[in-house]
Amino acid sequence: MTISHRILLYTLIKFSIFFSIGCYKDNPRVLMSTELGDIIIEVYEDKAPITAVNFLRYVDENRFKKASFYRVVRLDNQPDNDITIEVIQGGIGFIESDSRLPAISHETTDKTGIEHKDGIISMARREPGTASSEFFICIGDQPELDFGGKRNPDGQGFAAFGRVIQGMDVVRTIQQQLTDNQMLISPIKIIEITRVSDTQEYY
Repeated sequence: MTISHRILLYTLIKFSIFFSIGCYKDNPRVLMSTELGDIIIEVYEDKAPITAVNFLRYVDENRFKKASFYRVVRLDNQPDNDITIEVIQGGIGFIESDSRLPAISHETTDKTGIEHKDGIISMARREPGTASSEFFICIGDQPELDFGGKRNPDGQGFAAFGRVIQGMDVVRTIQQQLTDNQMLISPIKIIEITRVSDTQEYY
């Protein structure tokens, strides 16, 4: 390869890297401030557009203003389940609320590629297509919540849409609060949920 060819190749590589970086769109990040500390979540709008856009609409329209974490699932409080999981669940609750948007289509993990690993945030639901406002965060890897998993008899799994990138210590602290079965005796208020930039200082 001649020197001129090497220069041309080097220039093309530099241009390709610059172009790919310049066109890359970062996923949104959300700051979830709770009574026990802050949780920062990256929302995978690129991988799970239906579920992510729904969650971000709740954030942008301040529909989580009365939200809390109210349910925690630990290994010691699910004696009747053959398939056990570990999560904390929050949202505006399942009571009637003007803040709740219509249910969304179910995005399965085999389509999004977002498996229920430690720190993944996903949508709570009843039947497929009933998720709207309630979400949960995984503590540890939870493959039985993926498509084909056995936690839900229908085998469709749950719709994961993001990941905790800071504040898993807060998630674990919430999980250890006192419960009556799986419901927190004192729900943990979510004071505010807002979008933040990836360059913003959180402390």
